[in-house]
Amino acid sequence: MKQTDDFERVSLGFFPTPLERLNTLGDSLGITLDIKRDDYTGFGGGGNKVRKLEYLMADACRQQINVVITTGGHQSNHARMVAAAARKFGMKPVLVLRGNQPDVYQGNLLLDKLFGAELEFLDPEGYFTQIKGAMNAHADAAQARGEKALIIPLGGATPLGALGYVRAIEEMDAQLRERNQLPPDVIVAPTGSGGTLAGLYVGARKYWPDTRIAGISVSAKAEWFQTRISAMAQDCADLLEWSQNWTPEDIWIEDGFVGTAYGVPSDGGIEAIYRVAQAEGLLLDPVYTGKAMHGLISLVEQGKISAGSRVIFVHCGGSPALYPFAQTLLEH
Repeated sequence: MKQTDDFERVSLGFFPTPLERLNTLGDSLGITLDIKRDDYTGFGGGGNKVRKLEYLMADACRQQINVVITTGGHQSNHARMVAAAARKFGMKPVLVLRGNQPDVYQGNLLLDKLFGAELEFLDPEGYFTQIKGAMNAHADAAQARGEKALIIPLGGATPLGALGYVRAIEEMDAQLRERNQLPPDVIVAPTGSGGTLAGLYVGARKYWPDTRIAGISVSAKAEWFQTRISAMAQDCADLLEWSQNWTPEDIWIEDGFVGTAYGVPSDGGIEAIYRVAQAEGLLLDPVYTGKAMHGLISLVEQGKISAGSRVIFVHCGGSPALYPFAQTLLEH
């Protein structure tokens, strides 16, 4: 058996991130609620993708990559952090983004520009049929210039990247032990590409086998995520040589909180943003964490998370995405 430290990793984030008790919100919901502050990972504006990129960029450095290519939506935290990480290690970032070219660059798009990323925009309607070819074209162009390119998949969702959230479970386990606190009954996190959930599942099965994990989809249907995450969790466990077996039925996904579409604020998500801001002075975003918190609140109200449960909410970052939606938030 291997450990997460057996895999090469660069140092990017500020760890351990805080595990903070949300007394006011938790009391109002009738649960004990902690939040894992991975919005405080720091590097490149912070967020959950820093944990994955510590492994993925170590691989890029080992291969002596010159150009790093990835994808995401307009307000992709992943794309923004890949751009930052590429620059830190002297590589050129190329971001192929879902959405039409904007008139104004705000939020994560502004940060992409500040990091000097080359941006290509794909029409949302044709994105899924075009994205593979578009990223391959950039890789071919780099090769023609005598450069070596690496394509990082959407969200950094790979078995190697998922190791970052196995480490997050190890980190939270140590934090709870220091406080003489029990493991959570439930972990709640947003899921947009599946890598974070895959790592949480693998880590929790080893350290907290009785803990349930609820992934709140911000994009796709539950069945798609269950198939994807179970396969990624299996591959991650195999990397570690841990004796785990995963099936789609093992993965708990709630897909009723997406709203009209990925990247479009939902009414419930906006209400959760206001509620958490005014209860705890804590900022969520309308693309990922606001929808996930709406999911957590609703699961408690529906009884899917029992009263009195110990719950950890994973804050995946994303505050730059607040600002492009200022008018929508103010009009709500």
